[in-house]
Amino acid sequence: MARCDVCGNDYDKTFRVSQGNRTMTFDSFECAIHAMAPRCAHCDCRVIGHGIEASGKIYCCAHCAKHEGVKGVNDRAAVSATVRRSATIRDLFGTSIPGRAHPCSAASLQPAP
Repeated sequence: MARCDVCGNDYDKTFRVSQGNRTMTFDSFECAIHAMAPRCAHCDCRVIGHGIEASGKIYCCAHCAKHEGVKGVNDRAAVSATVRRSATIRDLFGTSIPGRAHPCSAASLQPAP
């Protein structure tokens, strides 16, 4: 059995992740993300997906990159000459999901009801 480098759990199903010349052992993706995923240069969240890299900094999304002055970035590729509106949670289910605001928005800083 191997021990997780983050939480110290001695576990029979650990895995190793290599990044450059660094290799670490983990018992969960949660620990791997905590130890190895970069942080957004704007909102400080862990960047788990591709993110956006500009001027040597990594951002979780175009929204955060734009807040830091990065130009010409979008979270979505251009679809076509015809602009299509994406369905929202409210459109699909007649409601929104409380507490699901972007980390940068003021709504996310409000206490939960």
